[in-house]
Amino acid sequence: MKKPLHVLVTVIILASLTAAYSPKEIDTEEYVETFKQINEDVLKNGKAYETLGEACRTIGHRLTGSGNGKLAEEFAHTLLKSYEIRDVKYQPFQVEAWSRDTVSLSIAPRKSDNFIDVEVVSLAMTPVESNVTAEIVDVGNGLEPDFQAVKEKLSGKVAMVNIGLLPPIKGTRNLHRSEKTALAIQYGATGVIFVNTVKGNVLLTGTASVTGGLIAIPAVCISLESGDQIRKWMSEEPNLVSIINMRNFSKMIKARNVVATIKGDSKKYRNEKIIIGGHLDSWDLAHGALDNGIGSFSILDIARVFKALNLKPKRTIEFVMFMGEEEGLLGSKAMIERYTRNNSIDNVVFMMNLDMANNANGFNASGRTEMVDLMTKIGECIKKVDGNFKNTMINQAGLHSDHQSFMLEGIPTASPIGSIAPDALGCYHANCDKFDLVKKDEMLNTVRYTAMMLYGLANAPEIPAKKLDFYATRDFFIKQNLKKELELGRQWRWGAEE
Repeated sequence: MKKPLHVLVTVIILASLTAAYSPKEIDTEEYVETFKQINEDVLKNGKAYETLGEACRTIGHRLTGSGNGKLAEEFAHTLLKSYEIRDVKYQPFQVEAWSRDTVSLSIAPRKSDNFIDVEVVSLAMTPVESNVTAEIVDVGNGLEPDFQAVKEKLSGKVAMVNIGLLPPIKGTRNLHRSEKTALAIQYGATGVIFVNTVKGNVLLTGTASVTGGLIAIPAVCISLESGDQIRKWMSEEPNLVSIINMRNFSKMIKARNVVATIKGDSKKYRNEKIIIGGHLDSWDLAHGALDNGIGSFSILDIARVFKALNLKPKRTIEFVMFMGEEEGLLGSKAMIERYTRNNSIDNVVFMMNLDMANNANGFNASGRTEMVDLMTKIGECIKKVDGNFKNTMINQAGLHSDHQSFMLEGIPTASPIGSIAPDALGCYHANCDKFDLVKKDEMLNTVRYTAMMLYGLANAPEIPAKKLDFYATRDFFIKQNLKKELELGRQWRWGAEE
């Protein structure tokens, strides 16, 4: 039967798109040979674990805008220069720095002076000064249906919200604490008490701001155990009142991304740029060893490997230590703004993000299906060098790390996937995130496998996933079910759907 013209046109278009996104064959033999060299060097000379340990001992936390943050920037810059990488630079940017001073939380039944003090920590970007006295309303997991259920009660009250998801769970995707804070403000709350969902009286910090600027209401975090006690008390005394007092510091300061560049060795490809980045900054309750020492110091060692072996990537690679990620992706946003101003943003063809990347055994193509085949084939070459590599491939986009700034520009991104022990993961953003949680062999796995994947991408005949235009980027986020999160984060640029 003869097909109608519109069907033939559709078939031709689909075929051409498929052809455009089918990666050309990689040089498997050359990849395997180079991967063997990378593997041998990392296992023999890898320094990620040792340099992270040194930074934790000599610097401590790496809060953006603090003296420690400046020391961390200098530490990374000096380390990269010591690897004899010629092109190592600071990328300065202005940031509204925030640091904590004092905070207290007291709770009592209405019309009672019998207040009980609860151990608490303030979330970042909360007000410089705040004194709120108001009744507590339990909003459970803090998803939008939870706020909808109490919207008649919440105005002028303090919302108590879980950081994670606790039973009964409504919906499958959690929201970031900043998005839950944005919802609390939207529904009229005068403050937020976050309940950590990790056992062991662990207190958690992190930004409560979706924009990176100061928010208008206090947001604090208490432990899971304190939350359980307060909820039990609320069942007996429904009208508990909270008093939140806090003082913080905030001022405009200069922070610096640290960027090391290895120029592409091919005239055809050298103008194409691959960025491998991770945030160097951390919160100030501990060392930030897991978040994000394991990611950023792995990148520093990947840069060492490339220079030590004199690897010749066809595409230019930038190894980036971002600052300000924890306060709202500030360093990666600054890089995007810089590259947009100097008209080099279109040269960025791919971004690999390492945020709490540990014990890598595969990669996430971050929703860009076009990349799966190429990355799987590179993974097969890695597996030929080390049969323990699982070559797990997932393809799911998410937000809330520096890759988000690149995704919003339509640039394809990816990240290593692996594992962190549950007891260590519970120290995320907490006062127990210290170097003793880090395992050397797991960092070595991240360095060697990610270095191999990076080399494979930098030398591939093409990067199958192309930069999306303005509206294709919008459609991508809709397809990935990320529109609502971007709206809450005030990052949705496209207005209402057409």
